[in-house]
Amino acid sequence: MFIEQMPDIIRKLYPSVLWRMGKNEKVIYLTFDDGPTAEVTHWILDKLNEFGIKATFFCIGNNAEKHPEILDEIRKNGHQVGIHGYSHVRGLYKKKDLYLDDIKKSQNIIKSNIFRPSHGRIYPSQARELKKLGYKVVLWDVITRDYDQDLTEEEVLEIAKKYSRNGSIVVFHDSLKAEKNMKYAFPMAVKYWLENGYTFKTL
Repeated sequence: MFIEQMPDIIRKLYPSVLWRMGKNEKVIYLTFDDGPTAEVTHWILDKLNEFGIKATFFCIGNNAEKHPEILDEIRKNGHQVGIHGYSHVRGLYKKKDLYLDDIKKSQNIIKSNIFRPSHGRIYPSQARELKKLGYKVVLWDVITRDYDQDLTEEEVLEIAKKYSRNGSIVVFHDSLKAEKNMKYAFPMAVKYWLENGYTFKTL
């Protein structure tokens, strides 16, 4: 559970970070990290259109630079775009200036004021600095671990179902590493949430 849903004691160390939306609303906030990728992101967009729901894509600047047409497609379909860094560096292993430079490089391509740290790793001081610069740092209420090659498709789905709740910000990945698990768990989870009366919004 420590990975799938961070305990409150950890969340309190990052008061400026968004972990979960309104607890009184039966809403799921779907997010996808690490794209855009030609092999996976198009498939997700098609599925979202089939369901008639919207999501937020936290894009890696390097990937967005390679696939500007997919970035445009995400926006044209009414989805939200956020920054996931330019080169997917972890904040805990970078000096502040170098870390901020990586984010700014991504900002020049993606142009968004919401940011999700790569691997969810960021110092509180880095989060505070980003807030001063006008960014909203977004982590998650549930990470499905679809990228984990040791988990089965069914286990990833069970994580999504077990830990999600009102206002959950849920993470899937539009990456090749997560493709197999995600393509099974994401649509099945959406069907489960819809059957249980949830609606979907962007951040």
